[in-house]
Amino acid sequence: MGLVLTPLETPKRFNTLDQPLGMPQKLGGRELVWRFDGGDITSDGGALLLKKLEERTAIVQRFAACFTDYRSADRIEHPLLDLIKQRVFGLALGYEDLNDHDELRRDPMLAVALSKDDPKGEQRRRAQDRGKALAGKSTLNRLELTAPEYDGSPRQPDSSKPETKKIVVDPESIDALLVDLFWEAHLQVPDNIILDLDATDDILYGNQEGRFYHGYYHDYCYLPLYVFCGEHLLCSRLRTSNIDASADSVEELEPIVARIRQRWPAVKILLRGDAGFCREKLMAWCEREGIDYIFGLAQNPRLKKQIEPHLALVEKQYQQTQTPARVFSEFFYSTKDTWSRERRVIAKAEHLDKGANPRFVVTSLSSEQMAAQELYEKGYCARGDCPENRIKEQQLDLFADRTSTGKMWSNQLRLYFSSIAYVLLQTLRRTALAGTGLERAQCGTIRLKLLKVGGQVRVTVRKVWISLSGAYPYAAQFTAVLAALEAGRFAT
Repeated sequence: MGLVLTPLETPKRFNTLDQPLGMPQKLGGRELVWRFDGGDITSDGGALLLKKLEERTAIVQRFAACFTDYRSADRIEHPLLDLIKQRVFGLALGYEDLNDHDELRRDPMLAVALSKDDPKGEQRRRAQDRGKALAGKSTLNRLELTAPEYDGSPRQPDSSKPETKKIVVDPESIDALLVDLFWEAHLQVPDNIILDLDATDDILYGNQEGRFYHGYYHDYCYLPLYVFCGEHLLCSRLRTSNIDASADSVEELEPIVARIRQRWPAVKILLRGDAGFCREKLMAWCEREGIDYIFGLAQNPRLKKQIEPHLALVEKQYQQTQTPARVFSEFFYSTKDTWSRERRVIAKAEHLDKGANPRFVVTSLSSEQMAAQELYEKGYCARGDCPENRIKEQQLDLFADRTSTGKMWSNQLRLYFSSIAYVLLQTLRRTALAGTGLERAQCGTIRLKLLKVGGQVRVTVRKVWISLSGAYPYAAQFTAVLAALEAGRFAT
């Protein structure tokens, strides 16, 4: 079936409702009448970009390969790849909940994005499903709720009831895929890379498995761990919150670093994180593995005493100028009990309107490799953009905090879906949007300007006509992005 993107020469005639909705209104000298008679009109015309992007990159297809489908092929209408595409594309388009898909299943535009031969669902087996080309929430939740230990048996454990949830995920394959997509995005081997670690709160509103109260966030939450390299997501691991922020970070980093070095054996790796990751286990592992690090270091009386002269100096400068003052210094330091050796510490003595603001970082880098002020301002403070802003994209734009199922393993799978949706939009931004005004746009902005496009879908015998809004303000940019994806003109 061909897919043609073109304005209709003449508007299609629809059967109007018998009566207009609402009370008649006046607009100047005309009567204002509105009806639900527009036919198949979608607000997600930009799904065309997701369709073409997936055809070029196969990101979702490779993600689907991390699942095993035990359903009988002759008894299903929605293959595994279609279900996963529908879920990932739905997140990218702004639909966070499975319940949304009970209405989305009627949208022929999303069906076109999934390459459905019957985008209006007119040939569905059951009469009650006709007009609904896509899967509903009851089918999609089988992606999330299949027990990890399911082995393909037709019956539920210790029961005569048939098992309906038969799609099993392999988390290790997804973890490996995230790393593979990262290094595949580089045409040339980089000399150096920076891996950023960060933990964040994922507030819970129910009695989910693994629910604990966290004193710092003052709420019940999960404490997921993220690893980024620039904009590239390498790890998203859901964890309980009754742990230290750095818990299991070595175990998560070991396979990531091994896989990167397998591909790029000579690359130099720098690990960066806030004070929550300044732990002996992680620093000692970095030193054994030849990995440099920069970590925030929580202040304490011993550290502040070390920079007392500098604190007095910047306070005096502030009193004289009434402008913030700062001085950097460095020294070697070790804790009394927990550290196995002395390490280089960079100190920032600063005085602001609110008073003294001392800060410390610890690093394996020597002063010859990076001076104190440069290391703090350019090395450590850069983590404000990555990973912090990238995590905000995950949670605010792609619903990574929508962890409302009862089981922790199914909430981890939801986090994976959000992660793949992020990778998909990040790939669009890095490739087809390079050199445009959206090359640094967040996922929510990309969705608003390129994906949420009004349009009419008309299915004929030989063609599917997609007529996007003539008033769409970013039509030229949309056309250029689609052309870039069609031609495979990717930047890196």
